[in-house]
Amino acid sequence: MRRSALVPVVLAVALVVPLAAAAQEAAPPMPEDPRAPRYREVERGFFTGFELGYLGLFKTPTADRARYQYAPANGGAANGLLVGVDLGYDLTSRIALAAFVLGSNSQASVSYGAFSVYAAGLDLRVGLLGSRDKNAVERTFFYLHGRAGYLVTRPEGLFGTNDTYFAVGPGIEYYTRLRHFSVGLAADLAYVAKAGTAGVAVTPTVRYTF
Repeated sequence: MRRSALVPVVLAVALVVPLAAAAQEAAPPMPEDPRAPRYREVERGFFTGFELGYLGLFKTPTADRARYQYAPANGGAANGLLVGVDLGYDLTSRIALAAFVLGSNSQASVSYGAFSVYAAGLDLRVGLLGSRDKNAVERTFFYLHGRAGYLVTRPEGLFGTNDTYFAVGPGIEYYTRLRHFSVGLAADLAYVAKAGTAGVAVTPTVRYTF
């Protein structure tokens, strides 16, 4: 083919390619399929949670001195493992209400011995600050929560029998990319009313939102 015959072909290609690219850019986007499932990055609603950590009480008075004559008036500080579960609902993206049940087996001085506490009640949590990831999704929350409940301790009469449990403190929670799961850490100041005993509770948490 002669060189002069190639010139029209090259010119035609040079004109067609830009026109085709412009037509592709001007083409409207394909409509979304309404049947395609849509997922929320962070699930909200009914949830259940699990916590496992530490409970420390600053003092352990003997409730029934007649029954426990050989126990000291104060067994000193007590330390133990804390296990809890809760079931609740996200009222908003920042406010959650839950019912909780927890138990702990604590050890005081040798002369005082060990005792168990069990509590059940309500927990209210308020998210104070949220942090977004690189996709502008709020996944990390700093919160403040408070809980109160009915407490039972065994053996009866040592640390007490029936009491009221209060706890308040800050926490942090991260909503993972698994959508339904979140993990966190809470640090509470605890108080047992009748015993007049304060303490601390530090618990890592795991939550599943349905």
